[in-house]
Amino acid sequence: MAVLLALFIRGFIVQAFKIPSGSMLPTLEIGDHLLVNKFLYGIRVPFWGKRLVSFAVPERDDVVVFVYPQDRSKDFIKRVTGLPGETVELRDRALHINGEPVADAHAHLAGGGNGRRPRDNFGPFKVPDGHVFVLGDNRNHSHDSRFWGTVPVEDILGKAFILYWSWDAERMRPRWGRIGDPVP
Repeated sequence: MAVLLALFIRGFIVQAFKIPSGSMLPTLEIGDHLLVNKFLYGIRVPFWGKRLVSFAVPERDDVVVFVYPQDRSKDFIKRVTGLPGETVELRDRALHINGEPVADAHAHLAGGGNGRRPRDNFGPFKVPDGHVFVLGDNRNHSHDSRFWGTVPVEDILGKAFILYWSWDAERMRPRWGRIGDPVP
């Protein structure tokens, strides 16, 4: 019974994920372990990948885990920046939605920007219906929608909501101050 309950919870309600790269720095650090609410956007049938019932839709600034469009065996985590029907553009690394500058408080833009790299300028690009445009917070070191396109809402597994463990591999110790932090 306990195994069935655990499988039900993992399949439909909440799942744990580990951050393997720095694409979401400084929001999420390498070695962070977080929980993802799989129920928020609706009931998605495990292994089939189709959503039976939808409760909510992703909103701008949600940190979401999704099936990576270029390799469906992998899950990625990024921040939703463009919603269906919106036009997304980066001008000298500044985010614009529908031609207007947008507060991009989570973006980490340090180092390397000169306005000439594909990461510095992008678009304008209209997000198709049923899709979202995602970016990593660490814009200069993120492989995201600028390179492989949008994410179908159907492929979003859930929204990250809390760090339950954080391990600093370089110093071989936990990051105690991060444990229990909500994912902004």
